[in-house]
Amino acid sequence: MAERKDPLADCTGLEWDEGNEYKNWERHRVSPNEAEDVFFNEPLVVRIDPRHSQREKRYYALGQTSEGRYLFLVFTIRKLLIHVISARDMSRTERDVYAKHENEADS
Repeated sequence: MAERKDPLADCTGLEWDEGNEYKNWERHRVSPNEAEDVFFNEPLVVRIDPRHSQREKRYYALGQTSEGRYLFLVFTIRKLLIHVISARDMSRTERDVYAKHENEADS
């Protein structure tokens, strides 16, 4: 079975547009720095989101900030930059999925 390529492997940074930055703060109280922090902590669970990938390939990530906040992020990759679209706290179901990956990392 072929190994899947990590979509983040070639990325060189992150970017935000002002509208998404504002929306995520107003709706979910997630700052850009907090959302970006998730990409630098393990485990980071990244999956393609085929349902929302009509115009461009979208991904979602489940991860934890350095302060211990569990976040769900939606993003796309434009050129070599991670373009964050949405950031919010994980739902209970998403936390359960993430916990399985945390347990695997501890093994």
